[in-house]
Amino acid sequence: MSEGILILLSAAFVNNVVLANFLGLCPFMGVSGKIGSALGMGIATTFVMTMASILSWVLDTFFLQPLGLEFLRIISFILVIAAVVQLTELYIKKSDPALYQILGVFLPLITTNCAILGVALLSIQDGLSFIYTLMFSVGSAIGFTVVIVLFAGLRQQLSLSRVPEAVQGTPIAFITAGLLSMAFMGFSGMA
Repeated sequence: MSEGILILLSAAFVNNVVLANFLGLCPFMGVSGKIGSALGMGIATTFVMTMASILSWVLDTFFLQPLGLEFLRIISFILVIAAVVQLTELYIKKSDPALYQILGVFLPLITTNCAILGVALLSIQDGLSFIYTLMFSVGSAIGFTVVIVLFAGLRQQLSLSRVPEAVQGTPIAFITAGLLSMAFMGFSGMA
């Protein structure tokens, strides 16, 4: 069980899917303007990433591998992700219309978030068991949420700061994201 906890913590904080693997940068940059929308996207992505990874693992282990259809992984995983996103979108629209409005077009775009597909593929590629796939996907999702909320807080703080006109807005956001990534690269180099 301690190895599972290690996988979870490593996926969340050391090998962060956004800052170390550079997956999921579109929602990272697009929805991180405000902490509320970043948290909503992080929670939605957490649910989708966890469910899609688990369902993809089950599909691969019990259907694709036994039938020799591993070449259909990407297409079948994308279908699983799209189905989970549709269910998530319907749930958010019904339960929290304000969050649904805030997330706007980014909610259906979770389907194309390469971090979700990447986590599902990495767990299969690494030959993780069901429990380790669960731990890896939850850890990756927690890491995504922590980083997007942290980045949203930094962006809100930067909007209140005196920043040279040439780098206001998106340029300073990219500079900040690069510095965050370098900080995570420093941590992963120590491990």
